[in-house]
Amino acid sequence: MKKSGILLFILLMSIGPIIAQEKPDKPKLVVGIIVDQMRQEYLYRFADRYKDGGFKRLMKDGFMMKNGHYNYVPTYTGPGHTSVYTGTTPATHGIISNSWYVRSLGGSLYCAEDSTVSAVGGSASSGKISPRNMLTTTITDELRYSTNKRSKVVGVAIKDRGASLPAGHTGDAYWFDSATGEFMTSTYYYETLPAWVKEFNEKKVVEEYLSQTWNTLYPIETYVQSIEDNNEFEGIFAGKETPTFPYELPALREGNGDLGLIASTPFGNSMTLDFAIAAIEGENLGNRGETDFLALSFSSPDYIGHRFGPASKEVEDNYLRLDLEFERLLNYLDEQIGEGEYLVFLTADHAVAEVATHMISENIPAGNLNNSYINAQLKGYTQVTYGEGDWIENMSNEQVFLNHKLIREKGLNLRDMQEDLANFLLRFNGIKEVYTAYAMKNTEFTQGRAAKLQMGFNHKASGDILLVLEPGWLTGGARGTSHGTSYSYDTNVPMVFYGWNVPAGESSRYATITDIAPTLSMMLNIKLPNGATGQPIIEITDHK
Repeated sequence: MKKSGILLFILLMSIGPIIAQEKPDKPKLVVGIIVDQMRQEYLYRFADRYKDGGFKRLMKDGFMMKNGHYNYVPTYTGPGHTSVYTGTTPATHGIISNSWYVRSLGGSLYCAEDSTVSAVGGSASSGKISPRNMLTTTITDELRYSTNKRSKVVGVAIKDRGASLPAGHTGDAYWFDSATGEFMTSTYYYETLPAWVKEFNEKKVVEEYLSQTWNTLYPIETYVQSIEDNNEFEGIFAGKETPTFPYELPALREGNGDLGLIASTPFGNSMTLDFAIAAIEGENLGNRGETDFLALSFSSPDYIGHRFGPASKEVEDNYLRLDLEFERLLNYLDEQIGEGEYLVFLTADHAVAEVATHMISENIPAGNLNNSYINAQLKGYTQVTYGEGDWIENMSNEQVFLNHKLIREKGLNLRDMQEDLANFLLRFNGIKEVYTAYAMKNTEFTQGRAAKLQMGFNHKASGDILLVLEPGWLTGGARGTSHGTSYSYDTNVPMVFYGWNVPAGESSRYATITDIAPTLSMMLNIKLPNGATGQPIIEITDHK
């Protein structure tokens, strides 16, 4: 071999590894993961039992914003999923709660409700679903538009709102129907189910999971991060006398939603991932030459968390099992898409409060607000003060809707009445602050609870009076818990990016979940969602 040939050979050998290590200019697949009702602290609290390939892999090799928060009220499922994917808050995207009172209807509207569409698969009552109530585009919409809709987007969840809202206006969405045990969609998306969905439904995987017993993954005495299994604070399944392991699922189906029971067990997570993998394969996601997007939401942690509370052995077991599902998902993506060629983000739609009665037993200030009692007192006060009439149209979501028509007919001043009733409501234990719609519309709040309340306030849809509860207070019963407030136990959720073009690291800088979509826009070089108000996480987007 001539000297020049030898030098060329050496040069090619030396740059070969560099060429091989070059990152693709875009990810093959983006997997957005929302865990319904997950606190940031769960990443640490149960970490000694997590495997290396699940949550720990995301934290070790990905980038985590440890101080990530929701920046509005209320912290519920519908607004949470929407805010993550739109990069903005309910004030802009319009999904102000899971359901909310609409004056023109004289009743409530469900966030994903659409009377113009019907069921495809599943049952008729579960099919009137679409994203039409969402007023802005999503990051998934913008991805599709960036490729002239060659990119595919698929939303998957047990909850219909957890699938349809993240999939955006232009993606596909599938959710679980508890009446039939099928994953289904609506005519907003398809006229008939794709063949791969029918094939999955024919396997009747829900029946297989519900034939099992839910027991602890490890010996129950080793679950040291939770309180005693038998206690007076946790909800009880119908057919059981105590909230205790084991849960014989075949015996519990009757009285607990039959096939819908799976949503209240960790097997709901397993079934959701089974279907998500079927979606990747059925739609050939990530292997079509364009960046595709799987919007995956795990709904079961919310059902389990509401019933048993964050201090329960059931929640501890759920997250230990969910960690195994994350390991299964990441291993699958490595094999089918290629390690380093897919992008994942993990977050939650909200976190959760402690069970109020448990906190009271520990001498921590807490309580349960009796909405019915307060509503009755409010109606009585308005009758005495303003005369006979139905002055209160609705009280829901910690908001009061006044009868504007009656107020006009009586020649009263709406602003004055709002202020009067706000002061009246401050008399009740558990109510910390009260704000009026007038204040929300005419004052720009820049910090504190009022600012978060304003970010959730929609000028056309929100109520006249907005309540802020004391820390630790809920609108619930003696057993179980909920969420929805502006306090850190409801707002501090995981914000982890992993995979394609993501550096390893973490930051304690304050960030908000509305920063997720702008970060993806910068990484993918696509347009921001059209209502986005968040900012890109520069620790991820600007790393060298």
